[in-house]
Amino acid sequence: MNQTIEQGKTLLVDGPASVNFISGYVEVLGAPLKLGEKIVIRDAKRMPFEVKKKAEFSIKLGEGAGMEEIEGSTIPQSWRDAAEKLLTFEKSPFTVMILGKVDAGKSGFCMFLANMALRNKLKVAIVDGDMGQSDVGPPSSIGFGRIRRPMKDLFEVKAEDVYFIGVTTPSGVMKRVIDGLSIIKKEAQKRTGAEFLIVNTDGWIEGEDATSYKLRLTEHINPDIVIGIQLQDELTSILSNLKTKIVIVETPKVVKQRDREKRKVLRELGYKKYLKGAKVLTFPLSWISIEGVPLGAGDRVRKQQAEKIRELLGLSPVHCEETSAMTLLVLGKQQWVHKDRIKAIEENFGKTVRVMREGDEEGLLVSLHNANGNFIGIGILHGIDYQRKTMKVYTPAKGKVSTISVGQIKLDKDGRELGLNPLSTEI
Repeated sequence: MNQTIEQGKTLLVDGPASVNFISGYVEVLGAPLKLGEKIVIRDAKRMPFEVKKKAEFSIKLGEGAGMEEIEGSTIPQSWRDAAEKLLTFEKSPFTVMILGKVDAGKSGFCMFLANMALRNKLKVAIVDGDMGQSDVGPPSSIGFGRIRRPMKDLFEVKAEDVYFIGVTTPSGVMKRVIDGLSIIKKEAQKRTGAEFLIVNTDGWIEGEDATSYKLRLTEHINPDIVIGIQLQDELTSILSNLKTKIVIVETPKVVKQRDREKRKVLRELGYKKYLKGAKVLTFPLSWISIEGVPLGAGDRVRKQQAEKIRELLGLSPVHCEETSAMTLLVLGKQQWVHKDRIKAIEENFGKTVRVMREGDEEGLLVSLHNANGNFIGIGILHGIDYQRKTMKVYTPAKGKVSTISVGQIKLDKDGRELGLNPLSTEI
């Protein structure tokens, strides 16, 4: 359908949809549209087309999509004032860190700020630390990329490096997230030479743990200024304890509030993007290091010990290995042992026993790295053959793989989330 919008109005389009720009002058978050340009809006995303001169569009709406015409701009004046203030900086490189709850408008503000910085002819890069709704890099990771041209969606930004976390919330892996963001920030500065660096963060802000985490994160990132995006005063407990310069801006009234299912849909689009062109590869376990699970960390148990384990278990495990502090047992799909038998092994060997179930690894999200530790892609773990001592991974990664890091997110073959599995079986 064709739609004409008068000057001074904004057309809001909810995806999945495509919009062809036919005539007029229009901006999306500060990025001007080119005549004839086609914009694809993802499911669960909303895009504002701000009409500066009477415009005509050709619009196709998918299932569940919609559009709305409103008066004026959807960009709050506080966003414009903040951008103007930030872009008068004298220090280079200059780092801006964004804080806000889920669906506060963080990604939109990042995009608007980046577009304004490009207008000032600055070298701009972004670090995306929102693992649950990552745009730069696959979900459950932290990525960075350069922004070389005006953009309407951070999803367009190509990730130049990625730090894999393996879960979509920082609550149980705070140190890993802080370390990852610190490493990626340094890499972004080193590789891009960015004069203006934007660091986006996750939406976990409620509770003492969240406050402590955000304070520690800010201390490690050490930004020149923190932008707090809030609707009321939900960031007060965090912002009031920061020693960094702070600018508070408002959440736009038209920000799309997404439920858990819609956020999941967005993540699944991210998995599919980074799994494009994937095929099943087989890796001998002796050729790679495995991170994230105890498998491969130990040595094969000696014959005498193996016999003792079989005696105490009352069966033969599929696989068994040990380190100085732990014994790992892999049980078959149909095998079951009482927890007292596991306790007996711990007492006999004086070590903690970890138990995995054969097949539980199937579907787990993994990341693959080369010998230098550089990220070369994500994949879906298809399985481990303990007899042949091989691992099969569905991945588009190219080049020699040295390390495979196993996450806790399970996906089906189409990249849909099935839940979490930390690869540890309770007996």
